Amino acid sequence: MATLGAYSKKHKVTVVGSGNWGSAIAKIVAENAKEHPGLFEEEVQMWVYEEELTVPTTSKHYDPGSKFSIQPHKLTRLINHFHENVKYLPGIALPTNLVANPSLEESVHDSTILVFNLPHQFISGLCDQMKGHILPYARGVSCIKGVAVDSEDVRLFSESIGEKLGIYCGALSGANIANEVAQEKFSETTIAYDPPPMDSRTPSRNPTPRATTPQGGTPSSSQLDLTAINEHKDTRGKTSKVKLIVPPPDLAPIDHNLLKTLFHRPYFHVQVVSDVAGVSLGGALKNIVAIATGFVAGLGWGDNAKAAVMRVGLLEMVKFGKMFFSNSVHTGTFTEESAGVADLITSCSGGRNYRCAKMSVERKVSIEEVEREELNGQMLQGLSTAKEVYGFLKAREKEAEFPLFVGTYRILQGEVKVENLPDLMGK
Repeated sequence: MATLGAYSKKHKVTVVGSGNWGSAIAKIVAENAKEHPGLFEEEVQMWVYEEELTVPTTSKHYDPGSKFSIQPHKLTRLINHFHENVKYLPGIALPTNLVANPSLEESVHDSTILVFNLPHQFISGLCDQMKGHILPYARGVSCIKGVAVDSEDVRLFSESIGEKLGIYCGALSGANIANEVAQEKFSETTIAYDPPPMDSRTPSRNPTPRATTPQGGTPSSSQLDLTAINEHKDTRGKTSKVKLIVPPPDLAPIDHNLLKTLFHRPYFHVQVVSDVAGVSLGGALKNIVAIATGFVAGLGWGDNAKAAVMRVGLLEMVKFGKMFFSNSVHTGTFTEESAGVADLITSCSGGRNYRCAKMSVERKVSIEEVEREELNGQMLQGLSTAKEVYGFLKAREKEAEFPLFVGTYRILQGEVKVENLPDLMGK
């Protein structure tokens, strides 16, 4: 674990987002910030999209004689008064050092570590609001699952955040159902963070001073100045557009050890890797496989069929990563980490995409109809991901390389029947 050592300043942490998953992550971060006063400021800020409500009648805090139960109050006030997000994470006690703040600019002020946990469609607008209000040497971790895909490119949310704000941002993903994590039921996650050269003393696939070593010489601390390097590689192996600002030397470096200290709990085990693309892709592509698994479950074909779909799906996830992010993706991210195989198993066992696909076959209706009836306005990520991935593959004439991904899309489009999935997978 990270230790303070000679560092005189502490990291300030802000969580941007306060839904159920945002609040669950904020709970973890605040617990660890309090337990490691040598590394982190005790107070953790959580930005909250402000709204007004009364305490729900189902809440343990409901009191017919209380002003909070009779009159609407700001959500931030309710969170800070009851130390509970009564709307999005009811019944879960939040640490007293976690402070809800309705001002995005105030909540990120002077923060060295920014944890992003909000719906992906709000990333761009919120980053625009944050510009000019964050430390130039801040670093980020995105807990936003998935990637943005169109026929032109695959974009990682972490890199979109980094480019918008001019910082480096990693990613967190895994088999993490928010309510179970908040209830402190054991689970694991994966953090992907490839420390820029000036941030870390550990080897990285990013450019190292070794590249500037005179022929026949060996680099030494007297010859090399990591802080002089402001470039780093993106997940495609290209030099990033972002020119990073070196963190001050009196702050502990944000590396794998420090991130594990910030996020690891007895009930929430963390593995830290450098494969940001693999971790991000796992959180997106598993939704396509979950839909396909739900299809065969709806047909009543049993566990053998579901296992076959998951096996082929995992192989296609690996192939997609290696084909389009060959400079950074590792097979082990998909086959060994929570962000890969574990998240796939969870999603294919009871996730929304699986359940809605299963119900669509059982009811003999479109999955869009099930989505409207069952999800109260929420959207199935698997539907858009299947369409976007298909368009991306078609633009590159790679459909034949990914028969499960393409077959699932064709079923969703009504081009082929669900019963034909085994034949489609075998092509």
